[in-house]
Amino acid sequence: MTTTTSHIPEHVPESGGPDAGVAAARPARLIHTESTTEIPVHLLFREEPSDPPAEVKLRPAVVAHRPPPEKPETEDRDTRDIGVRTRASAPRVDPEIVERPARVLPGIAGVLAGVCGAAGCAVTAWWAGVLPPFAAAAFGPSAGAGGLGPAQWAAFAGAGALGLFGFGGLARGRTGRAWVLELFGRYRGTVRGTGLLWVNPLLLRRRVDVRLRHWRGEPFPAADRGGVALRVSLLVVWRVRDTARATLGVEDHEGYLRACVEAALLRVPVAAPGAGRGAVQATQDALTRLVATDAGPVGVEVCAVRPLRVEYAPEVAAAMHRRRIAALDARHRASVVGSVVDSVEDTVTRLTMRGLLDLDDDERQVLVKDLTVAFCAGRGEAGT
Repeated sequence: MTTTTSHIPEHVPESGGPDAGVAAARPARLIHTESTTEIPVHLLFREEPSDPPAEVKLRPAVVAHRPPPEKPETEDRDTRDIGVRTRASAPRVDPEIVERPARVLPGIAGVLAGVCGAAGCAVTAWWAGVLPPFAAAAFGPSAGAGGLGPAQWAAFAGAGALGLFGFGGLARGRTGRAWVLELFGRYRGTVRGTGLLWVNPLLLRRRVDVRLRHWRGEPFPAADRGGVALRVSLLVVWRVRDTARATLGVEDHEGYLRACVEAALLRVPVAAPGAGRGAVQATQDALTRLVATDAGPVGVEVCAVRPLRVEYAPEVAAAMHRRRIAALDARHRASVVGSVVDSVEDTVTRLTMRGLLDLDDDERQVLVKDLTVAFCAGRGEAGT
């Protein structure tokens, strides 16, 4: 933008004169660092130009462009800190804790290993000559010299370990159930197979239910859009999607899910009792989205969060009941008054148009008044 001012001297003349007071009253130049355009004073106060105005060449004003003030470093740091706090508020789980299949063998392998171990123990006992009398009679005299030597003890230990590992690792997998395996505190995989399986008996097994489940929670505190206190009973449909995170990422995934539901109710306004289907569906969608977002990082999949029962809190239930009754009563009265007015108008119009009555304004007002009283009395008797 170009700034134009007249050239005014910055000093006040010392000598008196007609221009001394004017010069003393004039302010000094306000803009000291800008280049401005000089406009002759006689051009500012002319009323009617007698001659065509002389062309005055104006020098273009040059205004220095000042660089914008730099944003303070503290502001950028505060913004970064807010962003970090926002990102840190989201639930996070160790990215290495992800479900992966564990290495297991068919159950027949464990059975065969157990049978071989038992057979090895029997053969070692026959070899050492320590079989019971009835077993010795059945198998015949032993081939050893009698007694347990180092070789017999080693054979016993190997065969016994093979039998224990074979029979001790047998497990039965069931549909809808899984095992989370750990070895000395380290996650080793998840078993989702069914039937007879062989799992390393040294691994710690944690059974997890992966079926579609639901629970109906006790009434939770909530509020509607107006801030009125409510009590809401919910039906939560969920299942465990990632067994590793649900078991190792959180101490108790069921308790964590319950806390997520309670926290979502404090952030979402719940549809008041008696609300329409659209409001109830919007509440359900918002609750499901929030709970699914919070419970997803711990391996829990939330399918739906449905309000089953919504009622006012005990401290406001009586007041809200009176308010609803008053609203219904006012609505009923408005409908009754509208019906009476329509009936009176229709009656007077028919009588006038058919020529049955010729009324002036005063008589028309009296007739309308009488008909209104009659119709209102009839409506009241019909309602009682």
